[in-house]
Amino acid sequence: MRRTFLSVAAALGFLMSSSGTVVEAAPETIRYGGHERQTITVYGVPGAPAVVILHGGYWAEDADWSRTARWLAGQGFRVYETDYRLNTDARWPAQREDVRAALRWIGAHSAGRPLLLGSSAGGQLALDAATYGAGRDLVRGVVALSPVASPYRAWVDGGRPGATAQQRRLRQEAQRLVGCDPDRTGPRCWARWSDLAAHTHASGADDAPMLLIHSQRDFVPPAHSDELAAEERRLGHKDITVRTPKGASHGGALMERADKTVLSWLKRHS
Repeated sequence: MRRTFLSVAAALGFLMSSSGTVVEAAPETIRYGGHERQTITVYGVPGAPAVVILHGGYWAEDADWSRTARWLAGQGFRVYETDYRLNTDARWPAQREDVRAALRWIGAHSAGRPLLLGSSAGGQLALDAATYGAGRDLVRGVVALSPVASPYRAWVDGGRPGATAQQRRLRQEAQRLVGCDPDRTGPRCWARWSDLAAHTHASGADDAPMLLIHSQRDFVPPAHSDELAAEERRLGHKDITVRTPKGASHGGALMERADKTVLSWLKRHS
């Protein structure tokens, strides 16, 4: 009985101490590149279905998703909490390059292609991974919480009269990410803004399955995901869902409300 209990605990990402108490296994941090932010913190045990977490923070700051990572490890996943260069470190598409490099490392060290869980700016990166090139080649599926699927839309919303502080900040940081004002510069600048938008790269059947969640009064509104979903469906994508629960929760707070929906989707697609 004790041996069976130990194996179950190990499968959930925990270890047994010498006194017989179940304790959490220490996460491992690895580097996938030379920059200080190019790191992955790994939770859970090898061989479990892989989930990659991409944090939000306006592309400008780190956010701690270790609690969610530990919870998912406890649900039977191998979790890779992945950092990437911020907009103060490098301009776009450096962040895409980081995510794709991390995914290649994870794919080589896990049981098959991973699932992605991205929040806000991290949701934009997750959707980019799902649509840029043949998304299915790198990822099994994507859950995006409050994803900034169209940074240009966020830039416009942040400049409107009555924009919230969060919307104004998102506009500022998106412009810092791209490095130019989309309405005052030439086609080269606009091409970079267009490249950020997931619907630009949508290709239907080649793109990974997606679950997109915004609260109804999210400062990153559901229109971001509605635009992407409409384009994907036009191109024949059959596994893309947009959810809009009540309230104004965003990103991590939205995860707390939608955790059962997210977990069910991840398990169904693992």
